[in-house]
Amino acid sequence: MSAFSAVIERDLRLARRAGAGASLGLMFFLVLIAIVPFAIGADQKLISRLAPALLWIAALLATLLGLDRLFQADEEDGALDQFLLSGGSLTMLVLAKALAHWLVTGLPLSLAAPVLGLMLAIEPQAMLPLALSLLVGTPALTLIGLVGAALTVSLNRGGLLLSLLVVPTAIPTLIFGVGVAKAAAEGRDFAMPLTVLCGTTLFALAISPVAAALALRQARG
Repeated sequence: MSAFSAVIERDLRLARRAGAGASLGLMFFLVLIAIVPFAIGADQKLISRLAPALLWIAALLATLLGLDRLFQADEEDGALDQFLLSGGSLTMLVLAKALAHWLVTGLPLSLAAPVLGLMLAIEPQAMLPLALSLLVGTPALTLIGLVGAALTVSLNRGGLLLSLLVVPTAIPTLIFGVGVAKAAAEGRDFAMPLTVLCGTTLFALAISPVAAALALRQARG
């Protein structure tokens, strides 16, 4: 557990130094909100209907930030080799890196979602369900991206390939995440899409760290 917490602390410190902290993800949200009226007009009802999808797309884009460098920095400076030689659990290493990545991307966006949703004229009764869906679903986006980052670790410019791998597999998470907010906005029960969203995250938590660890071992082999 000491190694687990050390990896998280190291990655958080590196994210702050590289300028890829929580503020960068929030800037995506703010930029998206600023350009939406120019793209689709000033129809508040239309913007309100599109708001959950827009916020989830912004969450996906924020998650993609820095994913291509998630393991490459460790690959380049030899930290990954040192960890493999130490005999530690590679699965726990990648899980710690995923948690650190989510803390600087998914968590701030989830907490800021009600305020930003208000700026997009989202229905008041959908504010908290939207934030809850992001809080539950953004870890799945990070875990899916974790596997993509591990598969492209040996590529110098793997950002485009990483996006092609991550975006299609993240679509179910987006669908059910948006479904939670839409159901709440329409006054319907959102327990079903929220439950499926939780299941998606738990499934990714069970599979992704193991798959990412295997991909890293294969890349080093």
